[in-house]
Amino acid sequence: MYFQSLQLVTSFYLRSIRMGRILALDYGKKRTGIAVTDPLKIIATGLTTVDSQTLFDFLKTYISKETVEKILIGEPYNLDGSETDSTAAVKHCIRRLKNSFPEIPIVTIDESYTSKMASRAMVEMGMKKKDRQKKGMIDEVAATMMLQEFLANNSM
Repeated sequence: MYFQSLQLVTSFYLRSIRMGRILALDYGKKRTGIAVTDPLKIIATGLTTVDSQTLFDFLKTYISKETVEKILIGEPYNLDGSETDSTAAVKHCIRRLKNSFPEIPIVTIDESYTSKMASRAMVEMGMKKKDRQKKGMIDEVAATMMLQEFLANNSM
């Protein structure tokens, strides 16, 4: 009896909370690193890196298979707040995201120096130089770091 009651309460609770994932994008002119949370939004994990030209095809496919409740995208700015050479491309991507996925909130997050921090983290993790040089690995790790920071700053 107790076990059945616990199952019913757990089942009701899981249906009552939003089980969508949060996606994070480290958008670049060539490649985009993508990270995702688990459905309970506890852990950030690197998902993949895609060619930026195919990003929207990838997102449409992914969103058709997984519930995504929010998309984070890193906005690059210099330390003085001025735009970088990538800021305009990211802003264009944000407009496309809002048009392509109007039901999903798009949240911008400061991505200043995340690629440099990702490179440093990969070295500190002991990742082999050959693996660190793979194109896209830094982008995926940077997206994961942005997402993990977002989760830490927005935990309930």
